[in-house]
Amino acid sequence: MASPVDVRIYATGSCPYCHMAENLLRGKGVQPRILRVDHSPSLRQEMLRLSKGRRTVPQVFIGERHIGGYDDLSALERQGRLDALLADAEAS
Repeated sequence: MASPVDVRIYATGSCPYCHMAENLLRGKGVQPRILRVDHSPSLRQEMLRLSKGRRTVPQVFIGERHIGGYDDLSALERQGRLDALLADAEAS
């Protein structure tokens, strides 16, 4: 998969789940944008608003769709649904 698909991960530098989410997506050929909320209070506020109040990282978005955290992302992968979401976002 190329990576014109917009995938964003709101993350901190010290979060192991953030790194695992990034690695899972990179393994699928996706180059996610990493938005470091530990460096930017405005990005943290954006994350809170877009995720409807979720405070934990990572918060993953594929296109405009909020996926959730690493557990949610890995569950989609285990269910075989992540590839289809990425493909749909790429086609949009």
